[in-house]
Amino acid sequence: MGKQRSRRSDSVATVPVALTVAGSDCSAGAGIQADLKTFTALSVYGLTAVTCVAEVPRKVSRIEPVTARLVREQLEMLLKNFRVGAIKTGLLCSAEIVCAVAQTIQDGGKKTARSIPFVVDPVMIATSGDNLLEPEAVEAYKNKLFPLATLITPNLDEAALLLETTIIDRKQMESAARALAKKYRASILLKGGHLRGDNAIDLLFHQGELTEFSAPFVRGVETHGTGCTYSAAITAGLASGFSLEQAIKRAKKFVTESIALHLRWKRGSTEIDALNHSI
Repeated sequence: MGKQRSRRSDSVATVPVALTVAGSDCSAGAGIQADLKTFTALSVYGLTAVTCVAEVPRKVSRIEPVTARLVREQLEMLLKNFRVGAIKTGLLCSAEIVCAVAQTIQDGGKKTARSIPFVVDPVMIATSGDNLLEPEAVEAYKNKLFPLATLITPNLDEAALLLETTIIDRKQMESAARALAKKYRASILLKGGHLRGDNAIDLLFHQGELTEFSAPFVRGVETHGTGCTYSAAITAGLASGFSLEQAIKRAKKFVTESIALHLRWKRGSTEIDALNHSI
């Protein structure tokens, strides 16, 4: 009995821990709900610092932020009590929250004397094309948060916003990934899921090299939360000790399968799709 308890304690002690700083999606398709489901599916214990409550499912109809102070206090408490293996951010809502997150993560690194892998998913534009952040918050990302990032994971619309350009083909994707990496001195995973073609292609620019991650494009599914799930899966990999390339490769496979094996509900004439994280 004593040996059994000992083995159980060892098992619990070695479970990797990942932290998501993001909004709550009441439909559970994106945000912290998607992040937690992804962490669990990939054998990582998930922590959350909630930044806002968003009303979804088919379209973001309302966002209610919490205070920057509450976000900071959540982070401080979690970083003090857990050995966090990796952190990711999602929707941060306001410039005040972005600055609070950046300062707290920076302070936490100084206290622990170790660098925690940090994935920034710059949730700036909704799938519908609506802007989710005010210009002041975008500037706070650029000046405060991006300099701390291990990896930044913009989609094409977000990359275009950051570079004040348009991205419509593979060649422009390559140029954008290089430009963002140079501008923010971080590794860039540029997600090309909005490009036309048979494959969903993402480009990683890391340590001066460009790497492609490709998977068949899954058509006929109208869901949300793919970006959250993708960045959460990468964060889970980094928390588990994977290299950046290994973490992205596994995450790409996970999110592709989550889309292909999606869930669907129908109520009257309305259909709702959701990612299937239980794969």
